[in-house]
Amino acid sequence: MVFSKLFRRPATPAPRVPDDIVVYAIGDVHGRLDCLDDLLAQIDADTARHGRRAMLVFLGDLIDRGPESRGVVERVMAMCAASEDVHCLCGNHEELLLTAAEGARQALGVFARAGGRETLLSYGVSEEVYEREDLKGVQRLITDHVPVAHLDFLRGLPDQLVVGDYIFVHAGIRPGIPLDAQKSSDLRWIRSPFLEHGGRYERFVIHGHTVTGGPDVRSNRIGIDTGAYRSGRLTALVLDGETQRYLSTALAEGTYAAAA
Repeated sequence: MVFSKLFRRPATPAPRVPDDIVVYAIGDVHGRLDCLDDLLAQIDADTARHGRRAMLVFLGDLIDRGPESRGVVERVMAMCAASEDVHCLCGNHEELLLTAAEGARQALGVFARAGGRETLLSYGVSEEVYEREDLKGVQRLITDHVPVAHLDFLRGLPDQLVVGDYIFVHAGIRPGIPLDAQKSSDLRWIRSPFLEHGGRYERFVIHGHTVTGGPDVRSNRIGIDTGAYRSGRLTALVLDGETQRYLSTALAEGTYAAAA
């Protein structure tokens, strides 16, 4: 027993953020402006209690499925413009909208199946008009109704953010690949190779993309997509030094049923 203790590996230090900030990582909003406003009010109240600098990190997928994608984009755009401490990452749904706007047929098909209809309705397209369009028509609806400023904002979103010992991404990272060599396709879309990997990464990973009933806490990552578009539960992970805690909403369930 004595020798086993002598040669035991030292415990891995807990990941931490710099002492002068408190980080709020926000999961996939998916058009639920009501959830976002509720969560932002909770963050404001939390910030008032500790009185320190707050950094907000949106993990992507602002749009699709929920009813108010336009309002969510406008809210986050305004927040990013107002403060250097507000960051937003690119999710796979932002990628779908951007590539669909360029006319990529495969992206248009996935966009239409994965909640893009709800996004276009939020930008003023009527249900009647949407339903009679083919895929090329859906592209026209995007370019005619989504402001160029919104598309430019989404196009400029980064794929990752490092703060302290943490890396923030939308979907995850490819195991065995250095962080500076990760592909956007993995950072925005990956599932099984990342989710099933139990080993350590260069940094502790905070991500969304894969829906779970509550925060998915593992030894190397935390997932915080709690399916707000259907559950009414939007989650923020609060990082304060070595401490990890959560804020979440408890609003009405959404009506969008499909998942992609």
